[in-house]
Amino acid sequence: MNNAALNLRIKPETWLLTTEATMKTQEIPRDEWTRFFDNLSRRQEGWQVTLEVFGPDIGDQIEERHMFLAGVAAEVAGEANGGDKIEIMMGGKPSGHVTHVITAPILVEIQQTDLGIDSALRIKAADGTTSLLHLS
Repeated sequence: MNNAALNLRIKPETWLLTTEATMKTQEIPRDEWTRFFDNLSRRQEGWQVTLEVFGPDIGDQIEERHMFLAGVAAEVAGEANGGDKIEIMMGGKPSGHVTHVITAPILVEIQQTDLGIDSALRIKAADGTTSLLHLS
């Protein structure tokens, strides 16, 4: 995948990139979020990331660019009652670390190349916002 493809801004409903590589998407079940994010954080810690946020009230916003992934963590409430929270932690700017919080997440998906390399993480919240973390 070339660098131009990584800088594409896309709508959340068409978030799969069509490039030379075949991409596959996998939904992560809610009961696996904690373990999934622990594993993802270990694998991708230090990777350069770009975070986009899409929402009915805000449109398409680049939240952070050229940051480095410090980790992703999920706090899953006992029941699916809206008390869940996912935090994306990034660093690498002189101002230090930035944490992006998604409250009441309802959908987590990972996009991978046909070689199994993680390329993007999509998290949809109950309020209609979608956070898209590009991993490069």
